[in-house]
Amino acid sequence: MSKVLLITGAGRGIGAATAKLAAAQGYDVAINYLRDDKAAGAVVAAVQAAGRRGIAIKGDLGREDDIARMFETVDEELGPLTHLVYNAGITGGYGRLEAADPQMMREVLALNVLGALLSVQAAIPRMSSKHGGQGGAIVLVSSMAASLGSPGEYVWYAASKGAIDSMTIGLSKELAGDGIRVNALAPGLIATDIHPPGRLERLSPTTPMGRAGTAEEVAPSIMFLLSEASSYTTGIIMRVAGGR
Repeated sequence: MSKVLLITGAGRGIGAATAKLAAAQGYDVAINYLRDDKAAGAVVAAVQAAGRRGIAIKGDLGREDDIARMFETVDEELGPLTHLVYNAGITGGYGRLEAADPQMMREVLALNVLGALLSVQAAIPRMSSKHGGQGGAIVLVSSMAASLGSPGEYVWYAASKGAIDSMTIGLSKELAGDGIRVNALAPGLIATDIHPPGRLERLSPTTPMGRAGTAEEVAPSIMFLLSEASSYTTGIIMRVAGGR
């Protein structure tokens, strides 16, 4: 059967790089995105150019109905889901907690935490061997912020990624008997547009390797965790962070 991979937040950055690499490794790929139709179309074109099926699904994963529609679209257009990468995430604002807008923090938690929980919840009956699925693998994209805390920047974002780490540990144990492996990937300082202006330039020299990473340097680790090369690996949080 085909390997069918759904990647959320895959119009650009780490998600897009992972989609392209997955296609090169024989996966059919559904990419979820929110705003940039052109960027998403380019990722799908790259997947198809690699000889695999690719579709783009626009949707806000902070909304339960968009999550349900996303999975239904994968069912209809690509068939049984075998792999999931939950990469969608936002940092929200930037600054100290006392100045943070409560609604902004709700939106961060809705997408980063509840969106991940609901997406895995939707994936389980599709993938689980207990429900007639063939099993598979899930990678939740965390962040080094979960370990570093992001003081003075976005503690709420760090907290949301700490939730991803806890989710990974719990779900890896809960779903092991369903034939589903669950791991997390924690990128460090990666050159994507998630950063506010000047942050990359300010922090890059402080990393042990002296530079920011690229999305293309993160994608192979995600693919390793999805692949049979990590068939006895579940519940880990892999850091790809240049030594941070």
